[in-house]
Formats: sequence, C-alpha cells, structure tokens
Amino acid sequence: MQQGGGMEMIFILVVFGLIFYFMIYRPQAKRQKQQRELLAGLSKGDEVLTSGGLIGKISKVTADNDNIVIALNDTTEVTIKRDFVVAVLPKGSLKSL
Repeated sequence: MQQGGGMEMIFILVVFGLIFYFMIYRPQAKRQKQQRELLAGLSKGDEVLTSGGLIGKISKVTADNDNIVIALNDTTEVTIKRDFVVAVLPKGSLKSL
C-alpha cells in the first residue's frame, strides 16, 4: 500500500478551491457590485423595473435615501424600498408600452 498521499490531497483541495472561487464566488461578487452601483445611481426621472414586475418612473427619492416613490401612471404612485429595483430601463420605455 502507498502511504504518502498527503501532497496529492492538498493539491486536489487547492484546485477545488480555485474552481469554486472563479466559477461561483467571483461572478456573484461582480453581480452584487453592479447591483450596488445601479441602486446608488437611481435618481428622479429614471424609468425602472422592480422585482415585483412594476414598471414606472421615479418621482421622488426620500430623504433617508432608502425608499423611492414610483409613478406607475398619472394618478398612481407607490413607495418601495430602493433594493427592489432590478433594472433601469432606457428613457422612453414607458411611452412604448
């Protein structure tokens, strides 16, 4: 029987660690950074899509900067948490719907 397999086991663990880092952790961290930048750049007049499927135009960003008010149409506005915005739509998207 062979007894000196310690270095091979360490090598395999390092390879699996690198695969985990480059295939799972790094892309997820990149997506989170992009989402933080998207949320930080929200301002009045942006057309957004929420995680609940609502599409509207930001009419107000609250003073605590944690909530936003979205105008769904001329008469309906909703207040949501900033974190629920999943995408900023190109200008004029609402008019094309």
